[in-house]
Amino acid sequence: MRLAINGFGNIGQAFAELLQRKQAELALPLQVVAIVTRSRGRIYNPAGLALEQLLRDGQLPAETWDLADLLRDGSIDVLIEATPTDLQTGGSALETFRVALRAGVHVVTVNKGPLAVAYQELMELAHAHHAKLLFEGTVMAGTPSIRLAQSALNGNQILGARGILNGTTNYILTQMETGMAYADALAQAQALGYAEPDPSGDVDGWDAAAKVLILSNMLYNNPLTLPDLSVTGISAITLADVQQAQRDGKRWKLIAEITPDGGSVAPVLLAADDPLASVGGATNAITYQTELLGDVTLIGAGAGRIETAFAILADVLSLIKPE
Repeated sequence: MRLAINGFGNIGQAFAELLQRKQAELALPLQVVAIVTRSRGRIYNPAGLALEQLLRDGQLPAETWDLADLLRDGSIDVLIEATPTDLQTGGSALETFRVALRAGVHVVTVNKGPLAVAYQELMELAHAHHAKLLFEGTVMAGTPSIRLAQSALNGNQILGARGILNGTTNYILTQMETGMAYADALAQAQALGYAEPDPSGDVDGWDAAAKVLILSNMLYNNPLTLPDLSVTGISAITLADVQQAQRDGKRWKLIAEITPDGGSVAPVLLAADDPLASVGGATNAITYQTELLGDVTLIGAGAGRIETAFAILADVLSLIKPE
């Protein structure tokens, strides 16, 4: 199976590292034949690329071929999409998805943008051209929140879902419980790499909102867009608010909620016995409300380069060995 990696930044490189580590152990019939970067060049070799050398050197040759041409002419079996997310338009990745799926090329993505903007269209394209569009890494990184809903709970109606789907905001709120002011907790999250220099996508709730869109489409075939959601972030929560919640035996969490009718993101005061209340730091969690089992809660890493790279690997493995 021939792979192309579109985006060789933090996550793309982490996937290449993980693939190197697991290739022999799992006897994987996989070859990375193409890598595309925005500013460090691109490289294609139909016989397969020497990943160890590329990871060591960092810089790629300045080749001039077009990824779309490789997707159309049958040179690629699976597109790994790891470019930055654009939640407003889907970015250039959206058209790359269209080209790949029309050519019958499977797409494995950690980029939320195309799914947030055009989930239904892309799934229809995948179905029409006998391709798969897999996206485990878009929600909770490598913690299998998507696979849990699609596979392990198959046949068990999911009535709703709610979760902590952004590690940055959860980290900030957890630090505020130690007495740290919001601004200081945010600065610490930025220093640790949890938050971007412009943290608005996290703290204003938009990253979690994109995951609500993906889950709503997946669970209920509900073609929501960002304007359809009620989205409130955590920037208005003060240290006094957090301390009052502690005195009341409660905790503030940024909760993403998905129902058959819609979705929302907002800070919520949770009682101490709520399974989501105990989830601290940058950890994520989701509770699926089910017909037959009641609430099923999954807790795990929601970010991290290797954790997200594992999600890509798990999706690729599912193409080799369907569940």
